[in-house]
Amino acid sequence: MSLTQPAVIEEILRRSPVLPVVTIADATTAPDVARALVRGGIRTIEVTLRTPAGLPALQAIAREVPEIALGAGTVLSAADLRAAADAGASFAVSPGSTPALLEAAAAGPLAYLPAIATASELMLGLTAGYHCFKLFPAAAVGGIALLKSLASPFPQARFCPTGGISQENLRSYLDLPNVLCVGGSWLAPPALIASRDWDRLEALAAHAARSRPP
Repeated sequence: MSLTQPAVIEEILRRSPVLPVVTIADATTAPDVARALVRGGIRTIEVTLRTPAGLPALQAIAREVPEIALGAGTVLSAADLRAAADAGASFAVSPGSTPALLEAAAAGPLAYLPAIATASELMLGLTAGYHCFKLFPAAAVGGIALLKSLASPFPQARFCPTGGISQENLRSYLDLPNVLCVGGSWLAPPALIASRDWDRLEALAAHAARSRPP
């Protein structure tokens, strides 16, 4: 693993209190989604690879909104990592992790955020050289209580909890010293994207951007 890669993903996660997790159905809307987030003060975006529009959406954002830190989400394989890099992503996020994926990401060009749900998975990730992790699905696996429990035995680990987090409870997560940001899909609801309500999306982003603790 590059000696700088862990520092790069941490710097990306620190850019905004919320990492928007965005699923795009129509790639032509992707640049407008990214622009609305930027206008609202959000500097990162995770575009999932859950739809056929995922990779074209990454390409469109990389081309038209270069000021946003562009991530590919739902990365499940080394092939996904390569495709995300080719599409212009600067980082990648997985819903879990495997030894093969950890190894492939360490040798690849993208900053990488693997996911964990247990202390054992966290130990495997730390052993592989990572120190930033997505906790997923955060609320289902213990949320704030689990993050507090992991803090003492793993003081070097930092997290982006995702899953079951909303504008109403995100501050409780952000107040934890081992949380860099939270991930969430509420910043870019599919209905708003479909209706091209960029003003509303910008307002959601602005509200989230003000959530970082002083």
